[in-house]
Amino acid sequence: MPQHVIDAEPGGETGSKGSGETGSELDRESGATVAIGSVSGATADIGNNSDASSADAGSAADRPSCTIRADWNAIKSNAVKVGDPLLNPCTGDWAVIDLTADPAPVVKALLPRRTALVRSGVGERSDGQVLAANVDHVLITVSLAAKPDVGRIERLLALVWESGAQPVVVLTKADVAYDPQSIVDVELAAPGATVLAVSALSGEGMDVLAAVLVGGSAALIGQSGVGKSTLTNALVGAEAMATGNAREVDEKGRHTTTTRELIPLPGGGVLIDTPGLRSVGLFGGESGLAQAFSDIEELAADCRFGDCEHRTEPGCAVLGALADGSLPERRLESYRKLLRENEWIAARTDARLASERLKVWKQRTRASRAPRP
Repeated sequence: MPQHVIDAEPGGETGSKGSGETGSELDRESGATVAIGSVSGATADIGNNSDASSADAGSAADRPSCTIRADWNAIKSNAVKVGDPLLNPCTGDWAVIDLTADPAPVVKALLPRRTALVRSGVGERSDGQVLAANVDHVLITVSLAAKPDVGRIERLLALVWESGAQPVVVLTKADVAYDPQSIVDVELAAPGATVLAVSALSGEGMDVLAAVLVGGSAALIGQSGVGKSTLTNALVGAEAMATGNAREVDEKGRHTTTTRELIPLPGGGVLIDTPGLRSVGLFGGESGLAQAFSDIEELAADCRFGDCEHRTEPGCAVLGALADGSLPERRLESYRKLLRENEWIAARTDARLASERLKVWKQRTRASRAPRP
């Protein structure tokens, strides 16, 4: 069965990069395992390309590509029916399509996700939003042109650890003048994660980053203006993504990337560039928080009481580390804040699910009632 890797973003532009046969061979197949591409309305763009996972695949420009359009109404209807938008397709998802369906190919099902980067929905909704699926690494991009927001990095690390992917904190713009302490602060806030300082302009650290990504799949996340698209172009070796300048006053940028796009890397593997993230809320992140704050979790294991809240309890190892200076107060407060947020999100999600179940039950009850004569 042929395989094809493509990109997807609701309402976005088509952009196919991946693995499989040529377009004529694809059209003759009765079915295929693919990853969903650009999703708009009731259709999904499906693309194929030469093998992006092969070490000698060559440059992206040398690979033949084609795009077909597949109907995904069945997937969309099921997500609406059960009230769970997480079931909708996302960049990196693998799906089964029927290429012989008339009048257009049809997306039959999504395959189980190996990893899923999920944030809390924006606004008042308690739904989650999948940012990328089936990735091995998530590159948390942070600019060294301004002082890194360590609290935000900790939040993103919790999100990535929860996804099942391996986080890599990429400190971009290492060619500008910056305080070396910034790198130390980030390393202390990211236990268990790789931290790399790189420059897409000078090439500093790019060979190490490229080696980390060889043969796997990765997603880039971060705020606008930190250099995600510039980093993508440097890794690809071509102008694959549009770039823009950050404001000098605060080093923030405007959205030059407006869709998620999956791009083959010349050394093998694929990279998903994503739009800048203004807000990042946790979504079911208990294990992710435990890994992001593994140092505090290890200290808590030595507390006298198993239900210690690390506030006033005697024999608290966490408070002891706070007193001797080995644990920064800022990090403990960040941990407490994210714990409270995660508990709040869990409560909202449980309430929404209960409401959805009640709604379905009422609909079934009304449908089962015999009509009056």
